[in-house]
Amino acid sequence: MAADTEIRNPAPPVDAKPQLPWPAIAWFSLLLVVWYAPVLNRLVQDWMNDDDMGHGFFVPAVAAYIVWLRRDELLQLKLKPSRWGLALVVLAGLQLIAATLGVEFFLARTSFIFAIAGIVLTLGGWVLLRALAFPISLLFFMVPLPAIIFNQLTFPLQLIASDLAERALSLIGIPVLRDGNILELPSKRLSVVEACSGIRSLLSLSFLSLVYAFFFDDRPWMRWALLICTIPIAIFANAGRVTITGLLWEFKPEYAEGFFHAFEGWLIFMVAVVFLVAAHRLIAYAASFRRSPQT
Repeated sequence: MAADTEIRNPAPPVDAKPQLPWPAIAWFSLLLVVWYAPVLNRLVQDWMNDDDMGHGFFVPAVAAYIVWLRRDELLQLKLKPSRWGLALVVLAGLQLIAATLGVEFFLARTSFIFAIAGIVLTLGGWVLLRALAFPISLLFFMVPLPAIIFNQLTFPLQLIASDLAERALSLIGIPVLRDGNILELPSKRLSVVEACSGIRSLLSLSFLSLVYAFFFDDRPWMRWALLICTIPIAIFANAGRVTITGLLWEFKPEYAEGFFHAFEGWLIFMVAVVFLVAAHRLIAYAASFRRSPQT
């Protein structure tokens, strides 16, 4: 009877659902925050003080939200920790040390992202790194561009914006003379400075295009298509802002500076977002038209 009783009492079911190594994740996260605390503090200061990086606050939040949305998928992965992740973490640490000694903020900040990738690879292997590749890559948008690249981008954008604004103002009937990035209007000399180069809207739109494509289109190639579209959209949107500023200086000078000028920038950015959505609809329509059978 005892034997029969033992047979009738089955063993408790074993939960075969894979689990993420939460203690290791917590430990590595704590070490990462402590090690990069000065870098992260300076980075947040840049988000607060640099108008070109105002979107920086949203980048880690959006990346974390994407990871949260994929939590069920991540829990089903068969994790295979890789020692290559530790090598990547070490390389990121060496990059941080070299950047600190050389006072190179861009390298110091990007080493934080490489360290995150290394930790993911260490704990979950290549399968987990591939699953988190998109949110991790988004983190690069929270890092300000190095000065040498920033300057190489802003000046050509200034010239393009001033050239397009000159053409638009001339079509409207306002006499204008352009000298580089300087527009000579009848009542005002308008200088297209770095803040009006379009780099701000280009960085923000680039980040927004990738996030928009992730949430509203499941085709990975669409992210690249919209990312490319942000370049002409940002250029023409900023040229429109310069044109409107020139018009306001001629007819309503009190609206061409201060709060109204800043509000104008936000309004133009929203128009650029509308064009981004329209570009997505157009590309999606063209793709569906090519797939449809010919009759």
